[in-house]
Amino acid sequence: MKTDQLHLRIHVTQMQKTLPVMVAVVLALASCASMAPPYAAPALPVAAHYPSDVNQDGAAAAAMGWRDYFTDARLQDLIAQALENNRDLRAAVLRVEEARAAYGIQRAEQFPAIAAQAGSERAHVPADLSLTGKPAMSSQYHVSLGLASWEIDFWGRVRSLRDAALENYLASDEARRAVTISLVAQVANSYLALCELDERIALARLTIASREESLRIFTRRVEVGSTSRLNLTQVQTLLSQAQALGAQLEQARALQANALILLVGVTLELPATSSRLDERQMLLPLQPGLPSDLLIRRPDIVAAEHQLKAAHAQIGAARAAFFPRIALTGSFGTASAELDGLFAAGSRAWTFAPSISLPLFDAGRRSNNLSLAEARRDLAVANYEKTIQAAFRDVADALAARQWLAQQLLIAQAALTTQTERARLSQLRYDNGAAAYLDVLDAQRDLLVAEQQLVQIRRALLSSQVSLYAALGGGALDVAATDAAGAASTRHIPSPDQHLTP
Repeated sequence: MKTDQLHLRIHVTQMQKTLPVMVAVVLALASCASMAPPYAAPALPVAAHYPSDVNQDGAAAAAMGWRDYFTDARLQDLIAQALENNRDLRAAVLRVEEARAAYGIQRAEQFPAIAAQAGSERAHVPADLSLTGKPAMSSQYHVSLGLASWEIDFWGRVRSLRDAALENYLASDEARRAVTISLVAQVANSYLALCELDERIALARLTIASREESLRIFTRRVEVGSTSRLNLTQVQTLLSQAQALGAQLEQARALQANALILLVGVTLELPATSSRLDERQMLLPLQPGLPSDLLIRRPDIVAAEHQLKAAHAQIGAARAAFFPRIALTGSFGTASAELDGLFAAGSRAWTFAPSISLPLFDAGRRSNNLSLAEARRDLAVANYEKTIQAAFRDVADALAARQWLAQQLLIAQAALTTQTERARLSQLRYDNGAAAYLDVLDAQRDLLVAEQQLVQIRRALLSSQVSLYAALGGGALDVAATDAAGAASTRHIPSPDQHLTP
């Protein structure tokens, strides 16, 4: 028994010494060059500058985290909750994990599968089949390390498939970052819309209260005979219009609150804000920079480029399929007809079975597969260029909106001042009997419209700045620190050239 244990230790030691040599040979054979075409990024398919002549003051969006850009404390809390609980973002994170696992599976194809094997056989041969004419019993026992059929990647086919999986993984992670930035912008815009409705409702309530008081006064005047019933009906019309507007705004606020709750992902209370939008410094100024900056700022552009690189790698795999495939199968261990002789001297056993497969005829399958890979590469190029053009338009639209909404805001402020003075003078003329109440009716109606429009334009201007922040890839540096749901996807990505044991 002690002799068997000694032989076992000797064979295990020999296997341990042989295994590193086998692995070294395997890794040397695996480091073959890829046949993928060299990658070169397409030329920028947009102008070198944005069409709007904009102010270049402010910080770069990509270098400014959302906590720095959105200075409103309540908005910051809502964004933080959305990043933790939003289901769309959670799905994007899980897609990253899915792509990471797929990359790990494909990377493992570069390495041989080595497994410990042990088995025994016992057979009975009847007399009429035995060479000796007598029944025979035979036994066989073996213990070994086995190498499954492993392809030597001379032409880089497996390497190209691994590179494609890696690029798809990186693209999915960039897509997660794009979803994160989009979510931040959606929450901010939804919150601004809610604040706009709160301010418009407050204005509507003040108007309703004022017109209710006017109705009380005119009702009393009709009772004492100092004014006509026509003027009373005109006052009632003004009140009904204000009440109808108030009901519409209340409905719109309820719907907007529900939309914001869906984005945040949890049930929460959203009390009305008391301050006006122009009384709070909610956003910081931004510097748009150049269109070429979008190539590294916008996650969707980076994701499209990774997909383009994956398509290049697939071409390499399709090209390598035209060449022979060489596979190795083997094992090293000990075998014996007796169990107690399994580790005895002279029981060493090994097998080595290389094979080569040379494609001769496949009815055009490989050539069509190469054509398919090249077509998908061209499609990825078109998608990459389209993504850049869409990003350019997003920034240009946001810049144009910011520029012209600022002009509209000045006009709306001047119009409100004019309408306020008009309403005052109309009321004064009516009180002095110099004008009919119809003039007051028109002036009050136009004043309410001007008040509502000013709030709408002010909110639209803030939303254009939020859109600009998102279009420029803002918040990219702050995503990893604040996205609790995406923390699992920020693990170390093995280098494509780093040979690791799976």
